[in-house]
Amino acid sequence: MTDGTWITLISLAVTLLFMLGTPVLLVIFYWSVGCSLVIGLTLDNTGNELLNVFKDGFALLAMPLFILTGDLINKSGIAKRLSDFAYACLGWLRGGLAMAAIGACGLFAAISGSNSATTATIGSMLHPEMIKGGYDERFSAATAAAGGTVGIIIPPSIIFIVYGFLMNLPISDLFIAGIIPGALMVIAMMGVCFVVSVMNKWGVLIALSPFRVLKTAVGAWLGFFAIGLVLWGIYTGKFSPTEAAGVTVGFGIIAGVMSYPLNKFMKVDQAAPIDEKPFASMLTVEGFRIRDVPSVVERSAQIAGILTPLIAVSVVMQQVLGRLGAAEVIGELLRSMGGYYPILFTAMAMVFVAGMILESLPVTIIMAPILAPIAASVGVDPIHFAVVFLVGASIGFITPPYGLNLYVASGVTGVPYFRLLRYSTMYLGALLSVWILVALVPELALFLLPNR
Repeated sequence: MTDGTWITLISLAVTLLFMLGTPVLLVIFYWSVGCSLVIGLTLDNTGNELLNVFKDGFALLAMPLFILTGDLINKSGIAKRLSDFAYACLGWLRGGLAMAAIGACGLFAAISGSNSATTATIGSMLHPEMIKGGYDERFSAATAAAGGTVGIIIPPSIIFIVYGFLMNLPISDLFIAGIIPGALMVIAMMGVCFVVSVMNKWGVLIALSPFRVLKTAVGAWLGFFAIGLVLWGIYTGKFSPTEAAGVTVGFGIIAGVMSYPLNKFMKVDQAAPIDEKPFASMLTVEGFRIRDVPSVVERSAQIAGILTPLIAVSVVMQQVLGRLGAAEVIGELLRSMGGYYPILFTAMAMVFVAGMILESLPVTIIMAPILAPIAASVGVDPIHFAVVFLVGASIGFITPPYGLNLYVASGVTGVPYFRLLRYSTMYLGALLSVWILVALVPELALFLLPNR
């Protein structure tokens, strides 16, 4: 049989494995190794490529550290304080609690960098409160799923780290470029919350109290400090994204461990309503014991242990695709579309379709090395294209049939997957509008970059 026949058979076999539920890591690995043998690349080459990722991938160290940061922030109770602040600011509006959930997702994303962690954390905290407030459980769960999409856009972002590593782009520039598009995504989803809640008369309004806003802002000071520390350090160049991740991990451990004895000493009931807590008690959070740290680290390591090998095997996959001429084939297809905007929007369509069936990480790993050089050849700024690419990948989190955030939200809220779709489509429409706007107006991604 010819090489083409063998590669076709291997591709069909791994597609069948994927449909049967085989993990994406193994699917990519089987395809890469099988095709490597067909085209004459040795297993020794495969092993060397995998090893080089871990030897030379200093930038990837930020990924497990930011995952750990998110878990520490959640364990210490800082994430709950951020959501309390968002509700104090927005609870006077119809749909205020739903908008607060979206706002809390944005704030938590600015620390954790993970979509699934954002959805799971905010969904588990605020879904019961939304049900008590009269919201439909389907809308509540869909809100948590949609809010989690900003987890990979608002810096720091795990997927931006991966993209920067793969495409050799400054990760700090990618982080900064995601700020305005991430904020627009939050605003657009808040608009959906307001319109849907007004139409259905959902939510219990609370009076806008400057004192309550101030009190919850004081209570969330540790979260604000962590966000400011990351953005200040990266924007000013005081430390790299990897160093920023290490700094925030250290901050999360110190804040959590120091808060636990202070909380016990002050005899604060963290479950009490905000209005019943003394103002001074807002200065500390629940925290955790030093002996709790290993279990938090173990959970983070489990997540990082899934992502890192996937990145490693993707490097082998890129090499195989390069030898097969995949970039040239897709490049010719895109170039036949015409100039700047036809190529940009065709690439966006490819990302959207891929996001419907794959998680953002394999979408980025497989498609970014192919699409980004073609977009650059017609004048699309590499940083702008990265943001457009990853906003599209984030939308895939709430796009059936895959929709990772929909599965996560279903798991933490108990609402069946298919029942979420009625309201998730409304958020999908808002996010698609923002995506197109970001694609048409490059300055939305490039405006804050210091060297532009």
